[in-house]
Amino acid sequence: MGPLHGVRIIELAGIGPGPFAAMVLSDLGADVLRVDRAQAVTGDFARENKEVLNRGRRSVGIDLKNPDGVETLLRLVEQADALIEGFRPGVTERLGIGPDACLARNPKLVYGRMTGWGQDGPYAQAAGHDIDYIALAGVLAHLGREGGKPTPPINLIGDFGGGGMLLALGVVCAVLEARTSGQGQVVDAAMVDGSALLMTMIWGVRAMGAWDERLGVNVLDTGAPFYETYETADGRFVAVGALEPQFYAELLARTGVDTEGLSAQMDRNGWPLLRERLTALFKTKTRDEWCELLEGTDACFAPVLTMSEAAEHPHVRARDTIVEDCGVQQPAPAPRFSRTPSAIQGPPAWPGQHTDEALRDWGLSAKDVAKLRETGAIK
Repeated sequence: MGPLHGVRIIELAGIGPGPFAAMVLSDLGADVLRVDRAQAVTGDFARENKEVLNRGRRSVGIDLKNPDGVETLLRLVEQADALIEGFRPGVTERLGIGPDACLARNPKLVYGRMTGWGQDGPYAQAAGHDIDYIALAGVLAHLGREGGKPTPPINLIGDFGGGGMLLALGVVCAVLEARTSGQGQVVDAAMVDGSALLMTMIWGVRAMGAWDERLGVNVLDTGAPFYETYETADGRFVAVGALEPQFYAELLARTGVDTEGLSAQMDRNGWPLLRERLTALFKTKTRDEWCELLEGTDACFAPVLTMSEAAEHPHVRARDTIVEDCGVQQPAPAPRFSRTPSAIQGPPAWPGQHTDEALRDWGLSAKDVAKLRETGAIK
């Protein structure tokens, strides 16, 4: 019964950040109805679906190139608090389900739009992916090591942090405002904007003259040896992030690194020597041995774990950060609420798996559903 219980959201099926936003909203209790293309419906619903990004939502198959399909979607819009879509600018307008058409049917509707470049600007109609958006946003240039080349952090920043997460936040904010004003609005969530926003602190550090735009030479980008990963004797890795002076002192003391000749912590001239010593020192013990010595201390230490290893770590297990649902390991909903807990509302649905039942729950009669099936508007 999460905090968004009672909120109804339509998701026009897409990839990446749109489904992630819909998943988050569903985990928080919203009734999210995914609209898949009728052409994608196979009817083979007995197969196991492991695409956990689609968890917690029912799916209906609607042909949005069929006038009856368009009308069906608009009837659903009348019952919704929000709709989210991830097409290029202008696509939903051409289908007859753009913001104007939807708000005409439901003036309180929040229309969430997820794109890479935004609804306008010189790049608006260009194709792209996470790596392109974070490149243009001034993020990718600062991810990597000195002497190397920029390295994308999978697609976490553009697609999910700057994209889907901010779309979900924008939708919740606009739904809250609509309940006060009685008016809906369009949420323009662009991955290039969101990725730039995630860099706000770094822009502030740069303005204070404390950020060098060269790659991998700053405190937080592996330039500092006390904010770094190190290989251990068994070929695994550990991470240290001892930024504050007291934590740095504890790191030095607990590791037993040779401190003779080391300069002050923030003296960059001394960083190469400290890195050299820490690199050699961490290779003298296995990762598990370093865990026994440093885990749970103020040395700001953690083992670098794979997904499989993380799922078995005592801290992750104690908090149920990774759970098993319908036989598939996956991250649990976050954040957590004391009174209205979030939850996975169900397994991933195949396209069109719930067409009949969901349409009836959203106000269409059995007769309406049968007629739409006959015309090919739904599947």
